[in-house]
Amino acid sequence: MTELFVGRSLDEILFWSRIMKEHSLFLKLGFNHDDSELIQEADQFYKLFESIETKAQTFSIQTDPQQIKQFNIEVHNAASMIWAFKRKILGLIITCKISGNNFPLLVDHTSREAAYFANRLKELNEGKLKPKPATIIKENVFFLRIMADHAKFIGHLLDPSERKLVDQAREFSHDFDQLLFQAVDLESMRPQSETIPLLDQFLDENRVSVKSLRDFKKTARDLIEACKIKSIIHPLLADHVFREADRFMHIIDLFEAELTGTSNSAELTNHELHH
Repeated sequence: MTELFVGRSLDEILFWSRIMKEHSLFLKLGFNHDDSELIQEADQFYKLFESIETKAQTFSIQTDPQQIKQFNIEVHNAASMIWAFKRKILGLIITCKISGNNFPLLVDHTSREAAYFANRLKELNEGKLKPKPATIIKENVFFLRIMADHAKFIGHLLDPSERKLVDQAREFSHDFDQLLFQAVDLESMRPQSETIPLLDQFLDENRVSVKSLRDFKKTARDLIEACKIKSIIHPLLADHVFREADRFMHIIDLFEAELTGTSNSAELTNHELHH
C-alpha cells in the first residue's frame, strides 16, 4: 500500500500541476491589457505550479511516504490558493468589474478542477486509496460535467464558418449533459449498501462516449496544430482538453479494475506513473 500511496500521489500531482499551470496561462491570455495585477498573479501561479511539477519529477515510487505526505500538503495549499484566485476572477467578471475574453463558465470550470485536485490530495493523505462505489459515481459526475463544458467551449471558440465541427461539438455537449443527468440520477438512487446495481454498465456507457469525445478532441487538436481549421482555440488548449478526456478514460479503466479485482496495486501504480 506504501507504493500505491506514493504512486497515486505523484500521478495526481504530475497531471494536475501541469493543468493548473496551463490554466494560469489561459486566464492570463484572456485578461485585458490593463488588468496588470491579475496578469502578474497569473504569472506567479504559473511559476508556482511549474516548480511543483519539476519537484514532483524528482521523486519515484521508492520515495519515503512521509516525504510525499508533506509534499501533498504543500501542493494542496497551492491548489487551494489558485482555487481562491479563480473564484475572485469569476466574481469580478460576473459583477462586470473586469471584462476580457474569459468565459465565466470557463473560470468556474477551472476552479472546480482546482477544488478536485486539492480534495484528491487530502483524500490520499487520509489513506483513501481505493474508491468505493459511491465515490465512483461522484467522480463520474465531476468528469462528465468537465467533458460537457469542454464541448461547449470548443463549439464557441471554433469559427462559425466551421459548421460541421460546431454541430459536432454541440452534439457532444448535449450527449454529455444527458450522461451527467443520468449520473446524478444514479447517485440519488444509490442504495446504502456497498454494491450498486448497474455500475459496470454505467461505466461502460461512459467509456464509449468519452472515447468518441477524446477522438474528436484529438482530431481537432491535430487540425488546429496543422492550421487546417479556423478557430480562436490556442493549440495548447486543444491539447489540454484532449489530455483531460484521456485522463477520464484512464480513471474509468482504473475503476473497472478495482471493481473486478483484475489489476494489482503495483500494476496500477506503474500504469499511472507512465500514463
